[in-house]
Amino acid sequence: MVFVAIIAVLLIAWLAITVLGALLKGLFWLAIIGGILFVATAIYGAIRNKSRT
Repeated sequence: MVFVAIIAVLLIAWLAITVLGALLKGLFWLAIIGGILFVATAIYGAIRNKSRT
């Protein structure tokens, strides 16, 4: 259960970084990095959760 909470917190953090980067014109690179990290964390969480069942 702790693992799921950590993944959820990371997903929320990456999503916030992505939105912040998208809203601020000068920080477009932040949106790209946040999006990449969001997708990577979601994939990692899905793989780890699938292997636990």
